Amino acid sequence: MIFGRIKPLDQILAAAEQKSLHRTLGWFQLTLFGIGCVIGAGIFVLTAAGAQKAGPGLILAFAVAGAICVVAALCYAEIAAMVPVAGSAYTYTYTVMGEFLAWTVGWALVLEYAVAASAVAVSWSGYFTGTILEQYLGIDLPPFLKTAPLALGGSEGGFINLPAVVISLIVTGLLMVGTSESARVNAVLVTIKLVALTAFIALTIPASQSAHFSPFLPAGVFGGLGSGVGVVGAAATMFFAYVGFDAVSTAAEETKNPQRNVPIGLIASLLICTVFYMLVAAGAVGAIGGQPIMGANGVPLTTGSVELARQCAMPAYADALVCSNEALAHVLREIGFGAVGNMLGTAAFIALPSVILVLLFGQTRIFFVMSRDGLLPDALSRVHHKWKTPHVVTAITGGAVAFAAAFLPVGQLVDIANAGTLYAFMMVAIAVMLLRRRDPHRKRSFRTPALWFVGPATVIGCIFLFVNLPYEAMLVLPIWGAIGLVIYYAYGYRKSHLGRGVVEVVTLEEDTPELP
Repeated sequence: MIFGRIKPLDQILAAAEQKSLHRTLGWFQLTLFGIGCVIGAGIFVLTAAGAQKAGPGLILAFAVAGAICVVAALCYAEIAAMVPVAGSAYTYTYTVMGEFLAWTVGWALVLEYAVAASAVAVSWSGYFTGTILEQYLGIDLPPFLKTAPLALGGSEGGFINLPAVVISLIVTGLLMVGTSESARVNAVLVTIKLVALTAFIALTIPASQSAHFSPFLPAGVFGGLGSGVGVVGAAATMFFAYVGFDAVSTAAEETKNPQRNVPIGLIASLLICTVFYMLVAAGAVGAIGGQPIMGANGVPLTTGSVELARQCAMPAYADALVCSNEALAHVLREIGFGAVGNMLGTAAFIALPSVILVLLFGQTRIFFVMSRDGLLPDALSRVHHKWKTPHVVTAITGGAVAFAAAFLPVGQLVDIANAGTLYAFMMVAIAVMLLRRRDPHRKRSFRTPALWFVGPATVIGCIFLFVNLPYEAMLVLPIWGAIGLVIYYAYGYRKSHLGRGVVEVVTLEEDTPELP
């Protein structure tokens, strides 16, 4: 029985009890932590893609995505505080629903982290070529070296996004050799991003024109299932801008009075980030306009499509928000703040590689834990004798990330990454509800309030956003899952440690590679 292979929760919790963390965090510290985790690559990456999907309705799309994140985070907090071990949603599923479903979650997380890293690399490429090369150095890289072929098509000259490949390989190399990235450096980068976005809001909101918001919903609220357009279609994409909010949930074990402070920290940080995002969207659209480019059928052209790229190459749309590869810097240049725009582009150029590093690290950790469970070959969990990093899986991951960044546009990459994320969060919510019913008396340092509502709302919200992704992105997840099942039955099912009667529990501190 596949579904009978469930990791014993008692053994996992016994191992977790060996590490006693001091409860020092209050709601204010949690809120600041959440803001730092959430505000990252998404807002730099997705403004143009979101405007193409929803026009000024992008402002509402951030609110829809943020609301679903709140209920998902509350579910995540209960099980993260209860089972504080390595593996995240993969391990939670293993302890509640069994090995088969845990494999599907882990496999989806592999897709999420790797594709998200590719998306950020593509975004970094846009700021690098637009700000560093063109604005500062006066170098105009040929289109065939800076644009994915699926974004432009052969007739438009796109061949490979070379800068995205280069940054992906550089970050992979840093992860392999273990070059240190301290919390202090990361804090500086978060500060740079916050200052840059605050400056953007302060300069663009006063320059906004009411005419730029009409029509406010050019693609409507619901663009249709699988269309990926309209407010809800944009929200499914904007979900990427909130990735990282679950880090607040995992801090529940170190929080004073977690039943009170965790919900406050989660909701306050997500509300602040949502307002921040809505103001950035309002400033961008209001300052230069953000209407989508429509196809002959009156529906916005698909982001990353050949036709959209062809339209953007025309003089009429050359300066449009939806056609920019470095949207926020572009907006500031268009309203006469070129120097500030270049500074914002530089901030993105500096800060985004750290996001790629964290995403690549998260992917390798999932691979590592699955390998430790015997579901993947032991070679993937092999740690280099000198560098003390899982060099094999890091190299494989980095190569896959570089390949995707080379040949796919950012909008398509983000939608694919979100498909895996939404599936994982849905499974976490189901795990919380099942565990509450099966083992209601188990000690929980944090209990999700109104789980009867929050749990189903998370499941429905995740499914709702998933079915509003473009059809192509929705199809990737089952295809990827089918590939994963072949690997599982060909290798993991037979080699599984749990299936062979071996239960190995890995806590967050034990034998798991540290973030270098």
